[in-house]
Amino acid sequence: MSEAASTLEQTAPGWRLKSGIGIFVLSIILPVAGIPAVASLGLSGTTSTSVSAALLVSAEVLGILAVAVMGKPGYLYIKSRVLGFLKQYGPPKEVSRARYNVGLAMFSVPILFGWLAPYTHESIPGFASHLLYYAIGGDILLVTSLFVLGGDFWDKVKSLFVYSDKVCSANEKKS
Repeated sequence: MSEAASTLEQTAPGWRLKSGIGIFVLSIILPVAGIPAVASLGLSGTTSTSVSAALLVSAEVLGILAVAVMGKPGYLYIKSRVLGFLKQYGPPKEVSRARYNVGLAMFSVPILFGWLAPYTHESIPGFASHLLYYAIGGDILLVTSLFVLGGDFWDKVKSLFVYSDKVCSANEKKS
């Protein structure tokens, strides 16, 4: 098969790709909509649990079946589309110093708050009655900070876990 035909096959969604996407969407909808529906029927605990477990298992089987129906070209097509979309909105490689400082503050505040809150919860207004909101707010701030910090931050974090990586100061880079 020529390279042009291979590229055309990857970019032209056929019936296998459309069927695979349909099965994959069904595998997501089944537990998301089915389990709450089963819970609201008022069945006994054992029956409700059994039906919910069957929905979860069938969703996993449908997910695997979706990949099998799509085949390798369909899977690669979807993967390239999703990764292309995510790269478009991903963090830039380098950011300005001001943006980096704001990102570090956004990254540090939820971590420090999580450490200090158990000891200072009496002085935080509404903390005891709105614990979930504080936790969700901190998580959102932490995840958002990773996009503000940029791609170089990920390299710095990665180097923490690689024994052979060495620190290189700005003076060493110039020489």
